[in-house]
Parts: sequence; structure tokens; C-alpha cells
Amino acid sequence: MSDSSQLTRQQLYDKIRASSKDEYILAEMKRLGFWPDQEGMPSLPEQLIKEEGELTRELRELAAKQRKFGNQEQMLKEIRRERMAESRRKQLETKERKKQERIEKAQQWQAFREKEIIYLGEKVSAGLQPGEADAEKLNRYNLPAFSDVAVLAEAMGISMGELRFLSYNRKVSKVSHYKRFYIRKKSGGKRLISAPMPRLKKVQHWVLENLLNKVAIHPAAHGFATQRSIITNATPHLKAELVINIDLKDFFPTIGYPRVKGIFRNLGYSEKIATVLALLCTEPEVDQVVLDGKNYFVAKGERILPQGAPTSPALTNILCRKLDARLLGLAQKYGFTYTRYADDMTFSTSGENRKHITKLLGNVRRVIKEEGLVLHPDKLRIMRKGTRREVTGVVVNEKLTVNRKSIKKFKALLFQIEKDGLEGKHWNGSDNLLASIRGYANHIHSVNPEIGADLAKRTEAVLKKHGYTHTIRYPKKSAQPAHGSLVGSEHLSQERGGEGKPWWKFW
Repeated sequence: MSDSSQLTRQQLYDKIRASSKDEYILAEMKRLGFWPDQEGMPSLPEQLIKEEGELTRELRELAAKQRKFGNQEQMLKEIRRERMAESRRKQLETKERKKQERIEKAQQWQAFREKEIIYLGEKVSAGLQPGEADAEKLNRYNLPAFSDVAVLAEAMGISMGELRFLSYNRKVSKVSHYKRFYIRKKSGGKRLISAPMPRLKKVQHWVLENLLNKVAIHPAAHGFATQRSIITNATPHLKAELVINIDLKDFFPTIGYPRVKGIFRNLGYSEKIATVLALLCTEPEVDQVVLDGKNYFVAKGERILPQGAPTSPALTNILCRKLDARLLGLAQKYGFTYTRYADDMTFSTSGENRKHITKLLGNVRRVIKEEGLVLHPDKLRIMRKGTRREVTGVVVNEKLTVNRKSIKKFKALLFQIEKDGLEGKHWNGSDNLLASIRGYANHIHSVNPEIGADLAKRTEAVLKKHGYTHTIRYPKKSAQPAHGSLVGSEHLSQERGGEGKPWWKFW
């Protein structure tokens, strides 16, 4: 017990009230040595003093309870006050606990979002369930493995948020990852080109260079492949007496999201990674509408391969490996040569094998249908001996060359430009005359250097004289498109110089 000299008067009163005056004096006398601290049984006076103190305390407690219960209203107020205080204490504890739980849950969710994607829109998110990759297939194609989408995003050099944004499947959106416009076809009508915006285009180029270009395509495929071109596609048919050209109808739009996802699954990627990659490489056709002064992009159907994305040609080449193998087998069976450039398929032969043309075409139609593609009913060309035979714009009669009529017209145009200047001149409907003649001169030179060398030299002289500089032109943004109209219209194709330009040149 502390020295009583250090206690205040109030503290002394409190200690005496807590027991009794005699009991407190006895305790102090023992502490100071004035009362012997006997071991064993205490003496009678000491015992009486302690019992008196205990009785005093009990009497005080009973008196307090009596006063409390004697005033029922005061008792109820006291009980309520105690309960309210306890309730407020518990409320504060609960509030603080829930706040901490919310913070921890938000932190866990943020950490989860930084490494996982669990939802990317309707009809596609079921594929985001955990799954295993096929390491054997990935090794076979020498493809990189991705343990989760966070690793994929890191490899692409983008954040998880950007990957989620670029791959999300939206039915209605205020943004679009593609710039859409039309180009006119040589055969009439128009073709929709969907060119990806810069951020998505960068990611698609990464997919093309790091994944798709590592997969070997069939030797009969010549479109969009390294060291292959329209020239390598035409060369196997040189001097053939019979040449057959077949086109596929709506080639890219025929290939939907499930088939693209299947390509990545067959390459060995897990369900989740294949889903994300397929979403990055596909897009639905949309209508752009204006509502209350705001532009909305409304999906018209399922996701398909966009004609204009850098990944689309490579994906079709991988998808068509089976088709190419089957058609090559048919061609060899009947003594024909087979090549394919994108959606343009060519068969050729000479001599007695020409009699098998009916059997060949019947089986080709069957195979194309079985592979889930559609033969264009108006694009079957049969070119026989004695006529001009062309393969992807290259004449293959005796030597590889360009249509003589077109060369003659081009020479006449160059002569007129050299003589009178650019005013009033045009080529293939393009509004950029210099770029158009430059491209065509290079095309002639690549097919037939003997004829093209002089034309290329003359063209370069014209370009230098008129101060030509190479520029990339894009469609202008439409400030207020008509309700339900598509971005870009007929005049947009003119801005890109689309008339007469093969669609495969837009990559």
C-alpha cells in the first residue's frame, strides 16, 4: 500500500468508505509496525475489526440496492442508460470491423483484378473458367506459354485494365475499337473494311508476330505469308492449258468467334487464354446510331473476323490448313495443280487431265461446304487454252506478266502526264493519282521486270517532278452521322482511294 502521506484527503475518505475507519487504521498500524502482524489466527480485536469492515461494506451495498429499487423509475433509467451505452459500444465496434473488412475485401479484389479476368461480357465469359494448357502442342509450335492472363498482359506490354477494355464483348457501347469504311469492288458493290484503332492494332500485331506467324501454314497457301506473294501463287500455273478460279463468299465474316477460339485452343492454349485472344481478334458488325446527341455502337450479330485486322489473314491461313490439304489431295487425284491466295483458289492442268474438270469441281464444292465455308456462285472462272488466263491478276499464258491492255492504258496515262501534267488525269478512280500510279508501276515491275523497269523509271521521274511524298490517309471523322448510319460512307472509300484496290492491300 502506498504511503498515506502521499494521499489526498479525498483519497483517504474514499479508502475509509470502502471498508471502515477501524479497519483502515488497523491496516495502517500494521504497515507502520505499530501492530504486530501475527501469523496464523489473528487476535480477537483484529478479527472483530475485519468482520465489522465486511459487515459495513455489505450494509452499504444493501443500502445502495434498496435506494435503487426503491425508485423504480430511476432504476429503469439506469438500466436503459447502461444498455444504450453497451449498444453504442457494440455499434462502434461493428462499424469499425465492417469498415476494416471492406478495406481488406477491396484490397483482395484489386489484387485479384490485377492478375485475373472473370467477366468479359455475355456469351463469352463462360470460357474464362480455369483450365490447363497443352504444353506438348505449345512446344510443337514453339509458342510461348501463359500461366494466366496477367502474364499474357505483361508479355503484350499492357495493363490488365487495358487488356480487359480491348477484349470486352459489348452489345452496346459508346466507343469502338475499329474505324469502319467501305471500298468499291471491281466487280461492283462495296466491301466493308474494319481497321483497328492504334491501341488494339498494336496488340493484334503482337499476337501476329509472337503467336500466329510461328505456326506453319500449308504450302499451297500464298496469301499473307513470308516470302510468298501473288507471284508465287501464279507461278505453279504458268503455261497451264486450263485454269479455274474459285472465290469464297464473305470469307472473313464466315469465320466466327467460336472457330477463332478453337484455333487458339488447338494451338495448345487454355480455355481462358484462348477466349481472351479470340476476343482480341474478332469484332461484331455494328450500326452507329445517334441518341440524344450521343453516338452509340450497336452490335448487329455475333463476333467475326474483321476484314482489316492484321491478325485476320494469318488466322484464316491456319484455319484453312485442313481445307488446303483436302483440296490439294483432290487436285493431285485428278492431275491438277492447286494454290490459294486468301479467298481466291486456283486449279490448273493441261492435256488429258482437262476432262476431269466436272468431277473436280463437284468434289471441291462438297469439301468447301464440309469445311463450313461458302462458294461464291458468281465467281467461278474457267479459262481455257486460247484465252487470257489470269491468277490473282497475273497473266500465266506463256510467262508471268500483267494484262497487256492495262499496261497499254498505263503507258498512255504516263505519256499524257509527262506532256500535259496532272490536271484531269485519274487512275483506277483514286483521288491520289501519284500514289496510285506509283503502286501500279511497282506491281508491273514485280511481275515482269523487263516491262516494268522502264515504266518504274518514268513513274519515278513524274513523282519527283510533282513533288510526291508518301503519306498515309485515313477517313475523316463524321461529326454527326445520320441515325442508324455506319461510320464512313461511299465518299470515305474515295478518300482511301479504294476503287480497284484489292482488299488484301489494306493490311
